[in-house]
Formats: sequence, C-alpha cells, structure tokens
Amino acid sequence: MARTGYDCIVIGGGHNGLIAAAYLARAGRKVCVLERREVIGGCSATEELWPGYRVSTAAYVLSLLLPEIIRELDLQRHGLRILPRNPSSFTPTLEGRSLMLGPDREFNQRQIAPFSERDAAAYPKYEKMLERVATHLESLLSEPAPDILPLPDSWRKRSVKDRLRSARDALRLRSRLGELGDALPEAIELVAGAARPILERWFESDVLRATLATDAVIGAFASPSSPGTAYVLMHHVMGTAGGARGVWGYVQGGMGQLAEAVWAYCRTRGVELKRNSAVASIDVAHGRVVGVTTVDGESLQARCVLSSIDAHQTFRRLLSPEVLPEPFLAAVDRIDYSSASMKINLALGELPDFRACPGTDVGPQHRGTIHICDSLDWLERAFDDAKLGRPSDRPLLEVTIPTSVDATIAPPGKHLMNIFVQYAPYRLSGGKSWDEMKEVFADKCIDLLIEFAPNMRHAIEHRHVLSPLDLERELGLTGGNIFQGAMHLHQLMSMRPVPGWADYRTPVPGLYLCGAATHPGGGVMGACGRNAAAAVLADR
Repeated sequence: MARTGYDCIVIGGGHNGLIAAAYLARAGRKVCVLERREVIGGCSATEELWPGYRVSTAAYVLSLLLPEIIRELDLQRHGLRILPRNPSSFTPTLEGRSLMLGPDREFNQRQIAPFSERDAAAYPKYEKMLERVATHLESLLSEPAPDILPLPDSWRKRSVKDRLRSARDALRLRSRLGELGDALPEAIELVAGAARPILERWFESDVLRATLATDAVIGAFASPSSPGTAYVLMHHVMGTAGGARGVWGYVQGGMGQLAEAVWAYCRTRGVELKRNSAVASIDVAHGRVVGVTTVDGESLQARCVLSSIDAHQTFRRLLSPEVLPEPFLAAVDRIDYSSASMKINLALGELPDFRACPGTDVGPQHRGTIHICDSLDWLERAFDDAKLGRPSDRPLLEVTIPTSVDATIAPPGKHLMNIFVQYAPYRLSGGKSWDEMKEVFADKCIDLLIEFAPNMRHAIEHRHVLSPLDLERELGLTGGNIFQGAMHLHQLMSMRPVPGWADYRTPVPGLYLCGAATHPGGGVMGACGRNAAAAVLADR
C-alpha cells in the first residue's frame, strides 16, 4: 500500500545518507531513510561479530569528518567521541628497527634521525608544504565542485543563472589557486602527479618513504608510481577531526558510533528510519521522481529522492534506462571502479609482540597505524602481482588495534585488530574466485604479520575476512571500491561522478546523489551528504 507525505527519501543509512537526512530535517523537511541492512553506518558500521567484540567491520579510523558537521549537528552531545592516537604510526622493519611518527615535531625528528639526519631536517618542511597546499584546497571539500567545463547544451542544458554561477565558481577557484603563490606548481603535482617521485625528492630513507606512501595507495588500484596517487596522499592529510591536521583517531565504541550520533540527531528532527528495507526501484512518472519501491513491494512516495549508493547501483540497478539520456549512461558505464582492497578483522588474546619493539602490554607501538611494508619497492612489487590479477605475494598490511586506546569494544584483557590489505585485485586471473581464495590469501597475510610479531601465531582467537567481492556483495560497493569510484584526476571535482553532473543533481528531476560517488569523494568526511542536502534545499 502506498504511503505518501515524505518530502525526501534517502536511500542508504551510511554516514553520508544520514547526514543528508539530518540537514534536510533541520530545514523542516519530512524525511525517511531506507537502509537495506539491520545495522546503520554503511561502510562505517560497528557490528558484534563475536560476543563482547564491537568491530569496525570496514572503515576503521577517522580524520576527514568536517568540523562544521560535528558542530552543526551537535554530534558530541549526541555521543560522538573521537580518540586521538599518539604516536599515529609505527613501521617495523625485518632487520629489527622501527619508525614512529606522531603529532610532535621534535619526536618525529628524533625518530627519523637514526635513518637519515637529512630526512629529519626535511620532514618538518615537507609537512609545512603539505599543510599549506591542503589548507587552500581543503575549503573546496565543503562546497560543490566548481563547474568549469565548457560542456555543450546537448549534454546538459544550463540557464543563464547557472552559467553565471559557473563563471563565479571559476573565478573563485582561480583566486584560491592564486593564494598558493610559488607553491602552485607543487599543488598541481600533488593533485595530478605520482607519489613516488615526490617522496624520493624529499627523502632518502626507505622506511620513511614507505610509511608515507601507504597513504597514497590505500583504496587505490595503483602503485606509488601511478599518476594521481599524490592526490590520495594529500587527501589523507586534509582532515583535523583526529585532533590535528592529518592525525587520524578512533571513534569510541567503533566507527558505527558516528552513524549512531547522526541518527540520534535525526530522531530529534523527526526523521523516520526503515531498517531491512532494500530498494528495488526508483520510481519515475512523467520524467520526474515520484518515490521508490522496496524489494518487499512497499511503495513510498516523495517529492525528491537522494541516493547515497554509488552511481552504477543508482542508475543501472534502480532506474529504467529509458529515463536517462544515452550519453549520460555511457559516462556512468565508464566510471572506473577498479579496486584491490581486502579487510581482515581479528580478535586477539594478546597484543602483538613485535621483534622491533617487544612487549604485549599496551605501548606506543600498538596505538597508531602499523605499517607492514618498509620500502617503496615492496609496494611496487605488490602492485605488479595485482595488475596481473594475482593477490600480492607480499602485500601491504595497514594494521590498527583500536583496543589500545578504546577499552569499550572488547572483553577485558582481549583486543581487536583491523588489517586493511593491498593488493587484492577484484578480478582474479586464471578463472579463480575470491570465495575460494580469500581464506588462503588471509593466511598469507597473517603469515607476513607473524614475521614481524611471532606471537600472532597463537594470539588470534577469531577471524573475519572481507574480500573485494564481499565488499561488493555485503556493502554495495561496485567492484569492491571503497571510494564508490576511483579517485583519479579524471574522476575528481567537476568530473565526479561524471563530467557536468558534479552538483549532486541528476538528469532525472528530483533525484540526487549524496554519497562518496560525488564530490569530494571517498573517506568518512560527510561533505557529500551535507552538500547534497544544500542542493536539494536550493532547488526547493
């Protein structure tokens, strides 16, 4: 039976969908959120995989969340607590040495100096350069992408007002770039270039280069030598939610507590949430959105629909193709979803006892991100396997132990470990399937970890593995891509999700995108949801 009366329906209860709902309800709109799973949060969910363990099943750390979202939605009052990590990273080497980095400049220099006095002197300058560029470009994250592409009217008709706004946006972008002064060439390289030549120009020690390079490839089907990886490197130092620029924190209670805090705000504004309500179709009549139909056959009517799932899922699975222009559909089909990410969640009876930094009591080596990869060549060889359709023989492991800071998410004396693995290519060669390969590859990842912390052989009590195929099936990520589309230059800014449609609107009036498929892209920042809600309100 049809139910009417909603102003807006939001597809997906991930953080962006909930944030969009919050802002719409804040403006007085009647909003319903449809989430296909029982748990909210999407990729930023917390699930009790084993009794007493609250596991951040996919996303695991937070930094990019816009401060204005925390303030405007009063998220701290609604339960959001971000726990800073100090030090923020630990990279052990097989030769028994290690490198720690954190928010303290002098500490970092003392850590780097045994590897290279030159690098110790250069590191503060490198951070200052990144911060200068990030500061000027960061504001672009909280606003719609400037529409500066001279697309023909056949692609998308623009009113005079739209054209004037585009001209204004272009001038604003030019002004901001001009503020960079003599740092502009470096900024261009950071947006479009490869991470490896930048890191090799700044530093000489392998362990420091590798520690920094992991941020350039996380979530990307690319090596640090690939163009565009420098932007991913910079993207990871833009946020301040962890307590300082580029410092990532844990969410107390698990990543899902962000979604719970936003949902707590939504409840105060009358938002309705329907769990276990997968959408079968977005309904269109007379060329305009009129609502959605769920897989259970329930028809819900609304004046507008916001989709927080990716562009492929939205336009190819939920819409009839005849309601969309063919060139637009062709552009959607060209979106690159290539991915090589895998997630392993472990319950531990004791903390890792690293050869390079012994001890099973909570220590600085356990608090930050642990990088199992101590050279750029390691990363390059790992990608060489992936580009041929093979899981990496010696993969990159980015390891976090949230229980080292947050004691609320595991039974007393127990710990949780999250391992983000690269490279695990979505498409495997030789006709192999991830359903038959994932546990074998997970064994290889654990064996690699044991080389650095031998006690892990007997410390693991539970294991949960998400292959790229699982990420697609369970979390709705096409190709297993955690960013809802690769973050290469041709899929950023006014070209995300496709050229000419970066303002959260779509060719179907009343239908909007509000997830990471839109500008500014992936990461738990909330800007996509906030900006999309603003677009809806501007149209109403």
